[in-house]
Amino acid sequence: MEKELIRLYEAVKKAADVAAAATSTNNSEVEENRCLDALKQLKKFPVDYQTLVSTQVGKHVRALTKHPRKNIRTFAMGVVEIWKAIVIKEINKNKKEKVEDEVQNRTDHSLLKIKVQDSRVRAEKTVSASTVKQDPEAAKKKTTIKSNDATRDRLREILQEAFSRVSGEVDDEDDEATVDRVKECDPIRVSAEVESALFQNWGCFKGPQKIRYRSLMFNLKDPKNPDFRRRVLLGEIEPERLVYMRTEDMASDERKKEIEKIKRKALFECERGQKLKATTDQFFCKKCGKRECTYYQMQTRSADEPMTAYVTCVACNNRWKFC
Repeated sequence: MEKELIRLYEAVKKAADVAAAATSTNNSEVEENRCLDALKQLKKFPVDYQTLVSTQVGKHVRALTKHPRKNIRTFAMGVVEIWKAIVIKEINKNKKEKVEDEVQNRTDHSLLKIKVQDSRVRAEKTVSASTVKQDPEAAKKKTTIKSNDATRDRLREILQEAFSRVSGEVDDEDDEATVDRVKECDPIRVSAEVESALFQNWGCFKGPQKIRYRSLMFNLKDPKNPDFRRRVLLGEIEPERLVYMRTEDMASDERKKEIEKIKRKALFECERGQKLKATTDQFFCKKCGKRECTYYQMQTRSADEPMTAYVTCVACNNRWKFC
């Protein structure tokens, strides 16, 4: 089909060139009629979109629309319009099919997503029902008293996790009354009360209050500080009192001994005439992960610049500075 179409076009092109070059009137009319006959055959030839695209005959026939002979120009324009309509129809058809495919793909994807979500929901319900059946107390611990703030809810979950460990930390050495009191306490309720008291006095978990929140959370989660956790859960230390407690007061007995050791060492260095170093737990040693540090400050730059702090970790003797 493509070869036949090209042959017909070549016949039209040859006749059109001869008609344009003819000098006498008789010869020009004969050649014009010959070109028109060839164009008629070309017009009747069955073509499709693929044939027009592969042969590019339409572009060549379009050149005849500028032929010096009016009849040839007019007939050539008619052929071009017919072929143009075939191309436009095919392009619109392809676009429609592409849109339908995209809609179908999106629909399939949405249906698949819904199926996956339904499967997850069913699995979670099954696991939840199984957990409640096997261990009602464990399922109860997973629930929390929600507020309308995601950050506050996260703090309550951390506190609840810390208080939930108390029941597993009591042992045979504790008196029976203490064990019973721990079992009667509700970690969910206590965590909500503690967080509410902190929020009312300290505000949101941001800015300078972050340090106070983190210090309290560290001491409540410290594996070496179970007594402090237990006293808060049992109500021996009320939530309102936590707001005003110092870090030294919240620390475990072992931690208090370490702090006292740091203070004695700093006092000894001061008495020897060395540079006075302050003790703090606000610095975090990246080498050993502890917060047992001493530091002193010096003005190493111009007077309008802040002082440089030199920090030393008491545990591993790691040293660093910051401005």
